[in-house]
Amino acid sequence: MSGLERIAYRDGEVPLTGLHGVPESTPRAAVAIFPTFMNSTPGVEAKAEALVEAGYAVLIGDFYGPDAPSNFEAAFAAMTRLRSDPQAARARFRATLELLRELHPDMPHLAIGFCLGGFAVLEMARDGQVLTAVVSFHGLLETLLPADKPIKPRILVCHGDADALVPRSQVTSFWEEMDGVQADWHFHSYAGVEHGFTNPHMLDGSPNPAYNASADRQSWAAMYALFDVVLG
Repeated sequence: MSGLERIAYRDGEVPLTGLHGVPESTPRAAVAIFPTFMNSTPGVEAKAEALVEAGYAVLIGDFYGPDAPSNFEAAFAAMTRLRSDPQAARARFRATLELLRELHPDMPHLAIGFCLGGFAVLEMARDGQVLTAVVSFHGLLETLLPADKPIKPRILVCHGDADALVPRSQVTSFWEEMDGVQADWHFHSYAGVEHGFTNPHMLDGSPNPAYNASADRQSWAAMYALFDVVLG
């Protein structure tokens, strides 16, 4: 999109490409945006543009580098490979945060994510990253490295209760995990709402059957409300 510029960075030997945007005025905070398992999409970029319009600097991270998949089946396989090595996955996620801090060192840092990106921001909270808040939208909750030490950022999870990728047993396990480390967390669950509820369109431009306008509006408003609380 016109307001986002490509920026190169690396995770070790793997070249990555982020999308960076800044508002015209001094940013209120800098937000790392972790995209879906399809990597950055027009829907994710539209959310990034909305944050820029609201006064935030943004950086959309890259999960895969030059081998980014171009279709659903390849993306699902790539996501599965990434998640199968939790330490390598966390290193990939940290690379985006490190770039965000280099670009915007003197302001609060936040992170949001969608789908696999929601999993990424929760992994960064579990990893002990210094973030003011993280927000997961229809994110994956199950982890191979559950939190075993206090979590620093405030956490907001916005979840569709009909999400077939996240059974309710994983929801309750997540609650117990967060309670076990005294995390400061909010969990919003939307009845009858499926995975991917924030994106109105599929990659080919057709309507996304999982889109839910009410859950999209409520979750986005909840994110802004949390930001207002933590940023003062």
